[in-house]
This record gives sequence, structure tokens and C-alpha cells, in this order.
Amino acid sequence: MNYFIQFLTFFRILISPIIFLLIVLSNSYGFALILFLCASFSDYWDGYLARKYKLESIIGSVLDPVADKILLTFLILALSIELSSPYIAFLGGTILVREFWVGALRDLNARSNNTEATTVSKLAKIKTATQFIALFSFLLGLFLNSALVIFLSNFLLFLALIITLQSGLSYTIATFKKTDEY
Repeated sequence: MNYFIQFLTFFRILISPIIFLLIVLSNSYGFALILFLCASFSDYWDGYLARKYKLESIIGSVLDPVADKILLTFLILALSIELSSPYIAFLGGTILVREFWVGALRDLNARSNNTEATTVSKLAKIKTATQFIALFSFLLGLFLNSALVIFLSNFLLFLALIITLQSGLSYTIATFKKTDEY
């Protein structure tokens, strides 16, 4: 079971550039959408199975958020290119900056024995779900060739940005509560 759980995480990492290529090079939006759904569900299942079977591991706790960031990065880049959208690029870039920032906070907290400050929170799980829903919506709009769905997806991406920034702020505050140590 442990190998299957790790496979789910690696699946997200490996499938991300394939989804990018399907969107940007071949306009295979339906296939990209199916693969993205599989990748999104793998994010849920690897965590669920690891907790259920008590197979949580250090490598899993490190690679799971990295896999999410890789998937997110490839999708933001693909959608920005495919839709020629500075809006997606800017909001997506801001989301990615938060992801890098939280990664740095996790590293800082690991070095300072303060890992509880950046333990995955419920808000962070909502953040990831909202980001994936927004990306799904854009892919669905491309697949359906629906300007309305793509237009509405812009609002979902903005909502994902707000939640993303809020969770990043909460991690930042938790990290720097002990300001005298940094």
C-alpha cells in the first residue's frame, strides 16, 4: 500500500508536464481535463490512504505539497499561454509566490524546531481545493469552448487567490510569533 500511496504523489509530478503539452501544443482539452481530474483526485487519495493505513512518511509529507505546486505551476503556465491572459499569469504568479514563500517558511521552521507553525491546516486544504476547482473550471471552459465558463473561472481564480493569501498570512504569523528567535 505504501508504494501505491507514493505512486499517487509521483503521478501528479509526472502527469503535470503532459497536461501542459496537451493544452499548449495539441489543444487536447478533454484529455487534459481527464488527466487533471485524475491528478486532483490522487492528491486527496494519497493523503487519505496514508492516514487510514497509518503510512504517513517524511518523504510523503515533503513530496505531497511539492507535487501540488508542480501541478499548479504547469497548469497556470499552460492556461496563461493558451488563453493569452495576463490576468491568469498575474494571479497565478501571485499564488505561486505564496507557495514558494510557505515552502521557505517550512524550511525555516524545520531548522528552528517550529514545524507546528506550518503544519497543513484546514484552510490550506481548502486553498488547494479552490485552486484545483478554478483550474478545472478553466479547462472545462476550454473543452466546452465556452467563453462564459472561462469568464466565470476568472472569479474562481480570484477567490483561490484570496484564500491562498490568507493561508500564507496565517502561516507567516504563526512562524514569526517567536520573533526574538529570528
